[in-house]
Amino acid sequence: MPKQSSTLALFSILAISLFSGKVVAQDAGEGTDTAASAPATTMESASSKHVARALFTSEVQNREPTDTITSLSNDKNKIYFYSELTGLGGQTVIHRWEYQGKTMGEVKFNVGGPRWRVWSSKTLLPQWTGEWRVSIIDGSGNKVGEGTFNYTEAGTPSN
Repeated sequence: MPKQSSTLALFSILAISLFSGKVVAQDAGEGTDTAASAPATTMESASSKHVARALFTSEVQNREPTDTITSLSNDKNKIYFYSELTGLGGQTVIHRWEYQGKTMGEVKFNVGGPRWRVWSSKTLLPQWTGEWRVSIIDGSGNKVGEGTFNYTEAGTPSN
């Protein structure tokens, strides 16, 4: 990929303020990291041919998640959803953040290649405890993957 094109594609940041929470997104573009060096998926629809990895993490460094989160206590207020997409080049893909059956935010990504890594983040309010879901929606409106995590009261033992 030409340097100018990859520089433009690597980091596009979109901030959406919704329901007092903040959703931030980044397109990460293509890279050379292998799936073997990354944490295991927490995606429920693991059979998706378009989602190689999908997981929640506390941080993204060098376009890779630093850990895998399945439960987060409400003394922390930020979480990232990371997904590695394949075969969706040229489409717009959405991370749809859902809580208690309500859409709390949607983040759109323009997929620029055959392998594209994207992530979005959500700033959570302490009272938003319970199960959270992020659905990955392709350009045709189909859910191609999803992940869930539990937001718990601080001091509550996690399963």
